[in-house]
Amino acid sequence: MCTSAGDATACLNNNPAGNEAGVLPECCAGLNNVDYSKMDFTPMKELLRLVNFHDPSFCIAVIAIIFNPLFWNVVARWEHHTCRLSRLFGSPYLACYCLGFVIILLNVYRSYSMTVAMKAQARWEVLDRTDVFYTGTAFIVVGTVLVVSSFLALGFTGTFLGDYFGILMEEKVTVFPFNIMENPMYWGSTANYLGLALISALTHRTEEAFRREAKRLQTR
Repeated sequence: MCTSAGDATACLNNNPAGNEAGVLPECCAGLNNVDYSKMDFTPMKELLRLVNFHDPSFCIAVIAIIFNPLFWNVVARWEHHTCRLSRLFGSPYLACYCLGFVIILLNVYRSYSMTVAMKAQARWEVLDRTDVFYTGTAFIVVGTVLVVSSFLALGFTGTFLGDYFGILMEEKVTVFPFNIMENPMYWGSTANYLGLALISALTHRTEEAFRREAKRLQTR
């Protein structure tokens, strides 16, 4: 029983009053035995060494990745509290369609900026293999299926923040892919970008091979 401030602190820490060290939760107790000074961070250092953080295309891609969700979340919440866009366009549906169109353009530019940034960066030899290319292609196929099926299930306003405009679904969506996972649109987009990153190395190498062959033919 905790009868004093010191006893209360000990009880909250799940530690008897006489013990100095707190007891780690069962899930984290193993971390106490890890010697981080002996861990080998060489692969991570080697990977980071290949990234040119000062490349303009890399900085633009990072800005696009951060700006896009920040923009549409701020605008959607502003609309939810003020209804300014609905009054401006004369209809919540028209306002939602316009915001959705802007979001699509921003996503297209984000994908373009990421592609440019990846081409400008050094290639990691580990990813320069055919099996990695096929893995990336599989990720893109699965991601596209999740994104497209989510869009068809939700509709345009359901996908592009219609609830912030007062446009609500009649009932909870439970058809594919929502019957197998939560947030399939986000998982699909993540799979698409991961697949794009995996196939970019081999695609870039193929483009270079075609350019070298074209130059060789021109010099004949």
